Amino acid sequence: MKASNPLWKDRLEGKMPDHLAREIDIFETEIQLRRQGKLDEKLFAETRLRRGAYGQRYDNGQRSDGARVQKLDYPSGDLTKGPNTMWDAPGMQRIKIPAGGLNADQLEALAELAEEYSDGIAHVTTRQDFQLHYVHIDDTPSVMRRLAAAGITTREACGNSVRNVTACPYSGVCADESFDVTPYARALSRFLLGHPDCQNFGRKFKPAFSGCAEHACGLTSLHDLGLIARKRVNEAGREEAGFEMQVGGGLGAVPYQAKLFDAFVPPEELLPLAQSIARVFTRYGEKKNRSRARLKFLIQDLGIEKFRELVLEERKILPFDPRWTEYIGQAKAEFREAPLKPGAEPIDLVTITGLNGSSDKFKQFLKFNTRPQRQPGYVTVTVALPLGDITSNQLRSLADIVRRFTRETIRTTVEQNLLIRWVSRRDLGELFKSLNAVGLGEPGAGALVDIVSCPGTDTCKLGISSSRGLAAELRKRLTEKSFASDQAVENLHIKVSGCFNSCGQHHVADLGFYGVSRKIAGYAVPHFQVVLGGQWERNAGAYGLPIVAVPSKNIPQVVARLTDRYVADRVSGETFKDFITRTGKAALKKMLEDLTHPPAGDRSFFSDWGDPREYTLNDMGTGECAGEIVSPVEFGLADAERELFEAQLAFEKGELQVAGRTAYRAMLTAARALIRHEFPDVSNQADEIVAEFRRRFYDTQVFWDPFAGGKFANYLFAAHERTYLGSSEESSRYLIDEAQLFIDAAHSCYNKLGEPVAV
Repeated sequence: MKASNPLWKDRLEGKMPDHLAREIDIFETEIQLRRQGKLDEKLFAETRLRRGAYGQRYDNGQRSDGARVQKLDYPSGDLTKGPNTMWDAPGMQRIKIPAGGLNADQLEALAELAEEYSDGIAHVTTRQDFQLHYVHIDDTPSVMRRLAAAGITTREACGNSVRNVTACPYSGVCADESFDVTPYARALSRFLLGHPDCQNFGRKFKPAFSGCAEHACGLTSLHDLGLIARKRVNEAGREEAGFEMQVGGGLGAVPYQAKLFDAFVPPEELLPLAQSIARVFTRYGEKKNRSRARLKFLIQDLGIEKFRELVLEERKILPFDPRWTEYIGQAKAEFREAPLKPGAEPIDLVTITGLNGSSDKFKQFLKFNTRPQRQPGYVTVTVALPLGDITSNQLRSLADIVRRFTRETIRTTVEQNLLIRWVSRRDLGELFKSLNAVGLGEPGAGALVDIVSCPGTDTCKLGISSSRGLAAELRKRLTEKSFASDQAVENLHIKVSGCFNSCGQHHVADLGFYGVSRKIAGYAVPHFQVVLGGQWERNAGAYGLPIVAVPSKNIPQVVARLTDRYVADRVSGETFKDFITRTGKAALKKMLEDLTHPPAGDRSFFSDWGDPREYTLNDMGTGECAGEIVSPVEFGLADAERELFEAQLAFEKGELQVAGRTAYRAMLTAARALIRHEFPDVSNQADEIVAEFRRRFYDTQVFWDPFAGGKFANYLFAAHERTYLGSSEESSRYLIDEAQLFIDAAHSCYNKLGEPVAV
């Protein structure tokens, strides 16, 4: 691991957006405060999660593809015994990629970071993000600054927040779409990022866009907020664009299909309605019981009609925000894709020469990895990434390739791949040769061999069985076996999760698997539940159900047996889902019954794929997907502590007026935090904060100390009335001391307060 470089802040000054630079400075200060014991671990956990920094699991230091993990330098020094904390062992850094859009410079930035701070591998997730594993917490500010300089943020990539806004990677080039949803996805992402109405959720909130209802590229049905492009003819006879809005979808242990909120939402109502939904979720959503804190449970409890009523009432009283339309207009102006080279008429592509003996592979690549754009003469090309992984060197090569053949038009996909757009047909041969030369020319994108998997027991604390190990083994076996004789099998989807939480999206696969544990002869044996009946198409149109638990080592036989039976028994044109429904659970379970028991005396069943050790669950930890519930008051008081710490640093540097102003601001922040307990919409204006604080906490004596009375509150009032703050060393020091006493009193006051007032 490369040591944290404190110079990155200076080297990148002026090259980062101001708001991102400030947020990263704040996070770096919070890391210092946590190390000094001045920031509670529960609060810091949610803080770092909202910046994409996870703790991760350490087992045997071995990836599921068999490669050893790089030995990293951290205090414990032993990957086989590494503790599951962010302080003693590296963790995972998630990186948001709104709508999956990237450019070549960003690919190179990811390559450098993966090489310098991680294990040389970047991982594409099922929500179009990137993840870097084995990143130490002390390095995360440098990682974040270098990403910010490349136009990428990690803000709210995890935690109880609005996660990455995903979108169909074919948006704008798909022949079946109603219109390009990309600008709207980018506008919504920008609007909700850090929005005050999105900071007090009980759990995460995931939005997604799709240009059509038929395909699976957007997966809107399994999201909290799903938006499908629609067109209609209005009363004046003119065609207009809008969105079908769905709400309350989600997978997890018990999946929920999204419900229709509105069949047609005009674009100008997209952002305000999303904001109104966030406010209703904040106000009525579960906060104490994490297992029922997602939006899907709130809608289940209220009913979609009542939920819709609450949202529309909220919309009526929502103060006007010019960003509702400005952000969409700006996104449309900024997002203007164009080809680098002229398109070519359709030609006999398989006759392209100069492929050095790889013509058969090229034919398969053309069959699975290319798709015509609606713009004549152009195609999209999918770069298939086994297990979603790509090395630093491959990222650099890919950056060169997209510069050579396109205007850097590339996106991540929900199937953990990368999609190159606007490729001229005449360049396909040269593009394939370039990709193939760096190990990125594997065919089979979107096919049976293109298996999706969550991290599982490799790095996830909740992993029960090795999802990546199983996925790698299945890919190896399926690649060796040709399904060319039956296209219906070729186009099936396999998805694997390491536990029941469905991060691998097993519920919407044709063949889904999730990790469980069973005991055989007194020993724990890794198993996978077999999930059948899911539908990947129609934006995840149906969820499958578990049929039977099978030992991990027998899952390849499950795949072979089910696909062979499908080929043998299906009626003309019957989909796999329909075949499963017609066959029935009883017959399917009976078909697999003998695979539920390992052969007597075969000890290999007591270890998992990619892990030679005897299987155990002793190394599981506590998951960090959402973090503990932290109230806005706690966040505000933590911000006040951090600002006071910054005032102390300024004082040490002799920056007296900066120290004084910052100490005063810390008091305002603490006061505003308390006010938000009763009045969430209080503004950031100092006069309003002081007036509301006086009315709600001073005049009522709620803030008064049993011994000091209203003394500590008067520190705020006095500082507010001063014209010059910190005009001398003495006055600055006094102000810092007073601010500390005020913040301490604010903590004491908060401890006495009950449940927040409903608004």
